Amino acid sequence: MSAPKFTTLGCRLNAYETQAMKDLAEAAGVENAVVVNTCAVTAEAVRKARQEIRRLRRENPDARVIVTGCAAQIDPDSFAAMEEVDAVIGNTEKMAADTWKGMVADFIGETEAVQVNDIMSVTETAGHLIDGFGTRSRAYVQVQNGCDHRCTFCIIPYGRGNSRSVAAGVVVDQIKRLRDQGYNEVVLTGVDLTSWGADLPGEPRLGDLVMRILKLTDIPRLRISSIDSIEADDNLMQAIATEPRLMPHLHLSLQHGDDLILKRMKRRHLRDDAIRFCEEARKLRPNMTFGADIIAGFPTETDAHFENSMKLVQDCDLTWLHVFPYSSRPGTPAARIPNKVNGTVIKERAARLRAAGDGRVLAHLAAQVGRDHAILMEAPDMGRTEQFTEVRFATPQPVGQIVRATITGVDGTQLTA
Repeated sequence: MSAPKFTTLGCRLNAYETQAMKDLAEAAGVENAVVVNTCAVTAEAVRKARQEIRRLRRENPDARVIVTGCAAQIDPDSFAAMEEVDAVIGNTEKMAADTWKGMVADFIGETEAVQVNDIMSVTETAGHLIDGFGTRSRAYVQVQNGCDHRCTFCIIPYGRGNSRSVAAGVVVDQIKRLRDQGYNEVVLTGVDLTSWGADLPGEPRLGDLVMRILKLTDIPRLRISSIDSIEADDNLMQAIATEPRLMPHLHLSLQHGDDLILKRMKRRHLRDDAIRFCEEARKLRPNMTFGADIIAGFPTETDAHFENSMKLVQDCDLTWLHVFPYSSRPGTPAARIPNKVNGTVIKERAARLRAAGDGRVLAHLAAQVGRDHAILMEAPDMGRTEQFTEVRFATPQPVGQIVRATITGVDGTQLTA
């Protein structure tokens, strides 16, 4: 018998939860199993999940194949119907110790093959805490799960449920433990991070959590993952302005640059809101860099609509783009919108956005030459600046440490020092 194998598809939160499942499975004594933690953000992600399940079955003919994650939560029956799959468990169930205790070698016939309950009934975050997930230099801390919003293109709330927050005291205690283990950077993660606190007593905001972490811990670098800029609160802006330990790099959930398309997406911001936020954040922190999610080819998107997304890259001074060709997800309102954009046109538009992003990256890299940076080492020869830019070193540096260095040049998409 062998220890279970885990495959993670999709977001950083999935990777975090895979680590939690590994610990739960090990504690339960699960053996000879393959666990696939799926993603459902696009139809392509679901297709890749099925492809991965079939591959793993071929490579592990005698192992039990267990499927979980967002795709399994949203459509459990279709995965249970796959001949390669032995069990399907939901996003809540995968975080429960009892689920894994039922997955020991003799579980067949005693445990239901499909264990997926109503994710919308879940009101609390799972009680798991992973001390040390990530690289040797950077740890990820889940502070929020789920989403209360219903963007018309998004299936994720049906896989993650409504928004639930981890109490600030629990987060602070975990970061203190991570710091004691030698971590120099922590990244706060969640599905809808700026909704943190809405379900907690007193309804604190994300900025309150950030300020509390920085006040009560000595973590050298605190990083925020993707945020919804329209929900940035006063304390978060204050932290951007006054707290050098909060990294000057924000990834924004923008999705589009045209007001009509944003309304059809049921987003809560307009084009000018995004531009105004970026301008304000950069005034408060001149070295701030932005990444952004942008969708190409949303139904009814015209050439003029798309050009507004192209202009947004410049107007918001975006650097790191995550470009998504629109993918219709059954069960979402957008899937019922007529006037779909031709698939070839979607690919062309996505390629143009990516090219614009590549140009922004090159401009950012060129601007760093000759500057001094504090660089967190992820490997002996590679680290990242505060803006999350990769830096390649000619001589080995201590992994996990923050070193100061002068940027000497650019090599592809990396800086050199």
